[in-house]
Amino acid sequence: MSSTPVLLDNAQTQACPEHRRRARSEVLKDRILPAMLAGMLGLGLLYAAGFAETAQLHNATHDGRHSAGFPCH
Repeated sequence: MSSTPVLLDNAQTQACPEHRRRARSEVLKDRILPAMLAGMLGLGLLYAAGFAETAQLHNATHDGRHSAGFPCH
């Protein structure tokens, strides 16, 4: 853990190119990458649902509700 106060860390981030590069990589790792992965998962689910038969979707949803503990009939 750093003993440097937060205000000094912010000043170093703006003054030092190494700190700016590290801050940008943290933004990529902490914000952009999870958003991209969630978007890809959503598109994959949409693609799978678009080509699935209606009965298959019903059965998958039905089984999912039962496994989550929700009664459906």
